Amino acid sequence: MQNNSNLKKINADIVIAGTGVAGMYAALSLPKDKNIIMITKSTAEESDSFLAQGGICMLKNDNDYDSYYEDTMRAGHYENNPEAVDIMIRSSRDVINDLVGYGVRFEKENGEFAYTKEGAHSTSRILFHEDITGKEITSHLLTAVKELDNVTIIENFTMVDIIEENNECFGIIGYGKDGKYIDIQADFTVFATGGI
Repeated sequence: MQNNSNLKKINADIVIAGTGVAGMYAALSLPKDKNIIMITKSTAEESDSFLAQGGICMLKNDNDYDSYYEDTMRAGHYENNPEAVDIMIRSSRDVINDLVGYGVRFEKENGEFAYTKEGAHSTSRILFHEDITGKEITSHLLTAVKELDNVTIIENFTMVDIIEENNECFGIIGYGKDGKYIDIQADFTVFATGGI
């Protein structure tokens, strides 16, 4: 890597690594007065989120909570963070409402959401759009993000390191198609880069 003094520097309030569903939803949820830079290793339309075929879970009603919680914990071999699972389940309807507000079209029957069953779920609680749910969600979120004046998307950018001092992250270092390194300094860094 090049010497830090030779790096081109960009400043932002927040840098988000990743332009899939998690990165886009984060950008849409953050304050609009913050300068946000999003980076992606290819183009924003080529994230793995676009390729996802399955659906997204939602708590259908209060009676579904215990089953949903147990299914999720069992699928994670009970190594999941129980508080995070609880938050995910309880916020699922709000997230779905947000997605619908951005134009996502989940399948419906008689005007109500149609649910399917998949994976470790013991009952039908999965919302879907044909067999291209990822593309349906991601494309609508990307359209909404592109309308934000406070967000800049840098494509074809490879992140190689974080900027760190005293165990605190202050941004990222990476390079674009030209191979020149860029130091993106930010008060907050969001890693929305997919599963490990």
